[in-house]
Amino acid sequence: MARGDAEFVEFARVASARLVHAAYLMTGNHHQAEDAAQTALVRTYAAWSRIRDNDPYGYTRRVLVNHVVDNWRRPIREYPNEDLPEQPSGDPADEVVTRRWLLAVLGTLSPRERAIVVLRYYFDLPETQVARELDVSVGTVKSTASRALEKLRGAGVEAPGTLGAGR
Repeated sequence: MARGDAEFVEFARVASARLVHAAYLMTGNHHQAEDAAQTALVRTYAAWSRIRDNDPYGYTRRVLVNHVVDNWRRPIREYPNEDLPEQPSGDPADEVVTRRWLLAVLGTLSPRERAIVVLRYYFDLPETQVARELDVSVGTVKSTASRALEKLRGAGVEAPGTLGAGR
């Protein structure tokens, strides 16, 4: 193993699940999320010797967001086929309800709004960091986040477990 590879393997093991989840929140597609996280980790590995002592997670997160945004700008054409994806074992009803609710809510947002909401509230980044990662002004982050949150409040989509509450 080359010098630093063991460090990268440990970093990838620790960070990959959260990166996939964040990409899923931004794309709404599990397969695209896995591809985006894998691409971010590959690009991080290529730069590992430069970034490992600084903030590798921040670098990887930025690569992930840039990759997802690039795909919004240049979508890849996919063609459906007859193969069915693997089915999860057990009864995933609660998880499915929560996931559908989250996707429905996030689906009301534009790609930029989704990226800002995920970076700001899922990653809990300060507005200045979100602005740097998306290459926009702090004012844009604030106004876009405000509009996005207002859209989410007015979306008319109720959270799981609240269906029929207050009626």
